[in-house]
Amino acid sequence: MRAFGTLISRLDSTNKTSLKLEAVDQFLREAPDEDKLWLLALFTGKRPRRKVSTTLLKDWVMEQTGIPEWLFRESYAAVGDLAETISLLLPEPDRYDDRSLSEWMEEILVVGEKPDAEKKEFVLRAWHMLPHQERFIFNKLLGGSFRVGLSSAGLINALARHYELDPNAVAHAIMGDWGPESVAFESLVRGHYANTSLSKPYPFCLAYAVEKEVEELGEITDWQAEYKWDGIRGQFIRREGEVFIWSRGEELVTDQFPEIRDALLSWKDDFVLDGEILVFKDGAVQNFSELQKRLNRKTITKKIMDDLPVVVYAYDLLEYRGKDIREEPMICRRKRLEVLFAGNLTAPFYLSTVIEPSDWEQLKQLRLESRGVNSEGLMLKHRQSPYHTGRKKGDWWKWKTDPLTIDAVLVYAQKGSGRRSGYYTDYTFAVRQGDNLVTIAKAYSGLTDKEIQEVSRFVNQNALEKFGPVRTVKPELVFEIAFEGIGFSSRHKSGVALRFPRILRWRKDKKADEIDDIEEIKKLIV
Repeated sequence: MRAFGTLISRLDSTNKTSLKLEAVDQFLREAPDEDKLWLLALFTGKRPRRKVSTTLLKDWVMEQTGIPEWLFRESYAAVGDLAETISLLLPEPDRYDDRSLSEWMEEILVVGEKPDAEKKEFVLRAWHMLPHQERFIFNKLLGGSFRVGLSSAGLINALARHYELDPNAVAHAIMGDWGPESVAFESLVRGHYANTSLSKPYPFCLAYAVEKEVEELGEITDWQAEYKWDGIRGQFIRREGEVFIWSRGEELVTDQFPEIRDALLSWKDDFVLDGEILVFKDGAVQNFSELQKRLNRKTITKKIMDDLPVVVYAYDLLEYRGKDIREEPMICRRKRLEVLFAGNLTAPFYLSTVIEPSDWEQLKQLRLESRGVNSEGLMLKHRQSPYHTGRKKGDWWKWKTDPLTIDAVLVYAQKGSGRRSGYYTDYTFAVRQGDNLVTIAKAYSGLTDKEIQEVSRFVNQNALEKFGPVRTVKPELVFEIAFEGIGFSSRHKSGVALRFPRILRWRKDKKADEIDDIEEIKKLIV
């Protein structure tokens, strides 16, 4: 665990990409292959689920340290991270166990299925033999959540540099349905499993936001324009009579969409499609909030499928009859896609409509009107572009509509974690509901460091109540909240859910009685 602890410390202590790459390179030189596999698993979202509840961890650390609950709550509020709070409260270890990361993970996986008494014995033993940084990591591993200061793209680049490989090949190699117990590290990274798994997806091609006047992109005839939909982007794989559906988040979601799976099973040929899963009802694409109602259910009943029917709008063809065609120009891949659909006209699959404007001005108008069909805006794809791995500036652009905005008042605040653990950075906002306030959204981004410090001073001076690390504050600070979409929701007190809310600006020119009313906000729902 020592090498992994050193890696995490180095990643958290710098924002420089070069130093992060050096830290990963050192870990790859020092750590055993089993630990390298767990590095990949933890950094790419394949970590195991929570094995010990936070309530038990809190109870055990209070028992071990003898501190009262109020002091634990205050400590947690000051630190902002449960795993780190526990690690700091515990005394120095009385011995040291130099087990590897993989050895600890094997024990954590086993003990997760044991009774609470056995879990406690295991956790206390670990706490007494690990120093602060490794104890902090151990607590994180127990909890099933592990954020580190390195993106998946950064990890891929570090692996590619260390093994002198193409980053695109590495990205492809480590995608898919694998676990640390089932593969060999170097064989995985070098792509030895890439052609043996029928379920293997490709890395997604991603777009940058348009950052200049669209006329500067050149002739409009060089670009393929499509609506940008707000659903679940996925890859739809049919190989040797089997079907797999992968989300962009690398989750295998085949069983969540049985009607899509069954439709693909009836198609001819082998292929890999890129497309968007959407709820389509009453002749229109529905808000993302409708699609959310189908997610993460153990069983998809006929009633759910009838109430929330899904379709796929197909964007691209990545593989056809076993051949990777991503390097072909977009215009050629589109023609192949149209031919594939002509021979397999089976709902719920539909070709994404290509918009054919006469000029940029007409396309600008279509973008402004796109929210009327529940689209986020437009996608612009160069007709000669290959299907890149990740983002490559210049070929694909997302041209979203301007965000919707409301004015809301700050009602709850919580301190952040890491370098922001001393400031209140997590905010909950409310709007008017008659003479009362009703919470509508949480937001974590949009303020400058100076504004965060100013808000933190206000919270310290105007806190009304404490609920663990959360502070209720006087409803006085007004902020403009931007969001991409809105839909009805029975899970929220306000009756609505905002899509990707964030702080647009601090409205120091407005008072709390000028914030928006929930009934007016509901009128934004198409």
